[in-house]
Amino acid sequence: MAKGIEELLPKLKKNTSQADLDRIRDAYECAQKAHEGQKRRDGAPFISHPCATASIIAEMGLDTDSIVAGLLHDCIEDTELTYENIKERFGEGVALLVDGVTKLGKIPYSSKEEEQMEDLRKMFLAMAKDIRVILIKLADRLHNMRTISYLPIEKQREKALETMEIYAPIAHRLGMQKIKWELEDLSLQCLDPIGYREIVEGLEAKRSEHEMFLEHIKDKISQRLEEVGIKAKIDGRVKHIYSIYRKMYAQNKNMDEIYDVCAVRVIVDTIADCYNVLGFVHDLYKPIPGRFKDYISTPKPNMYRSLHTTVIGREGIPFEVQIRTFEMHHMAEYGIAAHWKYKAGVTKQDGSENEFAWIRQLLEGQQDTDAEDFIRTIKVDLFADEVFVFTPKGDVINLPAGATPIDFAYAIHSAVGNRMVGAKVGGRIVQLDYQLKNGDIVDILTSKETYGPKRDWLQIVKTGEARNKIKQWFKKECREENIQRGREEFERELRAALLTNAFADEEIKTAVLKRFSFNSLDEMYAGIGYGGVTTTRVLNKIREELSRYNAKQDKLDPEKLITTRKAKTESSGAIIEGVDNCLVKFARCCTPIPGDEIVGFITRGYGVSIHRKDCPNAQSSMRSETEKDRWIQVKWNDGSMSDHYMVGMQISCKSRVGLLADIAMVFSNMKINVHEMTARDLRDGYTVISLMIESTGMEQFELIANRLKRISGVITVSRSLMENR
Repeated sequence: MAKGIEELLPKLKKNTSQADLDRIRDAYECAQKAHEGQKRRDGAPFISHPCATASIIAEMGLDTDSIVAGLLHDCIEDTELTYENIKERFGEGVALLVDGVTKLGKIPYSSKEEEQMEDLRKMFLAMAKDIRVILIKLADRLHNMRTISYLPIEKQREKALETMEIYAPIAHRLGMQKIKWELEDLSLQCLDPIGYREIVEGLEAKRSEHEMFLEHIKDKISQRLEEVGIKAKIDGRVKHIYSIYRKMYAQNKNMDEIYDVCAVRVIVDTIADCYNVLGFVHDLYKPIPGRFKDYISTPKPNMYRSLHTTVIGREGIPFEVQIRTFEMHHMAEYGIAAHWKYKAGVTKQDGSENEFAWIRQLLEGQQDTDAEDFIRTIKVDLFADEVFVFTPKGDVINLPAGATPIDFAYAIHSAVGNRMVGAKVGGRIVQLDYQLKNGDIVDILTSKETYGPKRDWLQIVKTGEARNKIKQWFKKECREENIQRGREEFERELRAALLTNAFADEEIKTAVLKRFSFNSLDEMYAGIGYGGVTTTRVLNKIREELSRYNAKQDKLDPEKLITTRKAKTESSGAIIEGVDNCLVKFARCCTPIPGDEIVGFITRGYGVSIHRKDCPNAQSSMRSETEKDRWIQVKWNDGSMSDHYMVGMQISCKSRVGLLADIAMVFSNMKINVHEMTARDLRDGYTVISLMIESTGMEQFELIANRLKRISGVITVSRSLMENR
């Protein structure tokens, strides 16, 4: 056996006593043969990645099918093996697991967001049927993050951001803290390498000091517990890097000003011992008011249970103490993987229906949402920040941070939300946009006379569940109003996009309605009216269908198309080889400028569209049988550097007051025209700024980029790509 399988076998014997080693060896040999000749970015044989993924799965303690699926997880996507091949050789269970983590890469989508949405939706649907799908995916992503340094910088940032926004929160929701912490630290290393290195160096400089501090506390607590006869295992640790990073940013402090970086964990046999230990810890050290959390009596939704208290030692340094039983500790480390133990002849453990109900809730009402809405909902519903509020009867409702009384009402029942007229928090009436806090007691005021929810609630609510239930009410109760509202909005945007004539064609209209499963125009208008589908998404589909319609027509004579144009090619800065007169436009998807390698696309009725050679739209079209013949050679005119060209720019930076003003000042001082500027806040204090500027070429663009990189907080400056050609 190769080195990969030799390293895997000891972990199998240690963590999975009932593993079928013969099946695992067979899967390894199958994967090795399927990936033969393929290499990783670091030059290693590709089989090293499935082996590492399976090894992580084995550490989780999962069953043989999961490990086999881990070895085969890239086969459908990257090799000649099919779902049927895997099903025939390893069984339907393994085939379903592999299919659940396989991307939908072969299906064309109109945007990156839509492709990501469909991949996530497919994964969550598979999760709802078998939770092992996401455990395998997390193992796959963890190994990819461990080896991410071999990817290009931009690709590293893209994967790290996706990991931070999607996969780390999923690991948190599944209670898998060890994997969550490692994913966050690895992502931070890519997203802010300077900040990451600063914390690592700071921790290294104080390592001996931290070790002495923790040893002293452990000895003191251990001695006290021995005196009262409580058996306990006591560990000390320094908080993980991303946790410190968030605290530094949230409190605007440097490394030397963060004191509570140390934590002590006390693990005992019984729940009664947990509370007894808490009393002794508070007797030894002074507790900080408001910093005690009881997750034993009120567990987190991810099944995490523990007592947390922050106390101050005699040195005046605060530190956290976590107290839990051994069973709670195992669950805290491995989360759902610790709970989801498959046994011989057993499909899944009892009680799983309620524990995984949140997966189905993520999918409810999401089938018709657009890409942006779906991904936003996933991020909100999964993200770690959450509040615990109570009904007047004392029932606990868990909601994401920032949730409102409307979210609370719909979390209880859709009928409560639909009849809601107001809310009381702590006995006092509050505004409907009031942000709930931990411990709030919420009483929803309802009336049978109310007409239903208000449309502006969609802008107030935080949870996808509430948003979907409001949309469903409008879909059911206000059909005529939705049709009128949707028709007005759609026709207005259709005219603005100059697509009225295209949509008038019956073939295009029928194809668009079929794509969204609408049986009539009124259904589409109603969908737009209640928010089930966006006008932008429909317009994108019209453009796609128009492109397909044109491709099916008789091919035009390229020479004839080109020579019928009246404008001089040179006046636009690009020369089409062998042609004197042609209408030229520069594609907004990749905004080519002098210095870029370019290529031309013969459009129907609009002359030649100039693209960068590395433009994803161009590369995709060149591979298309129906469009590849419409691509021609073009080059820059020697005098084009005197012209100005529109170019897209993207700036990634850490948010701070005055950042936009500093960026605008650079453009003002360099006398650069800025035509568009949008800023989008990400989680944890990051901002992405997208601009459309005028530039004479790559030389000037690089000069602008170098000036921007000198601004405090700016991390990267790059060319941006749009999706529409």
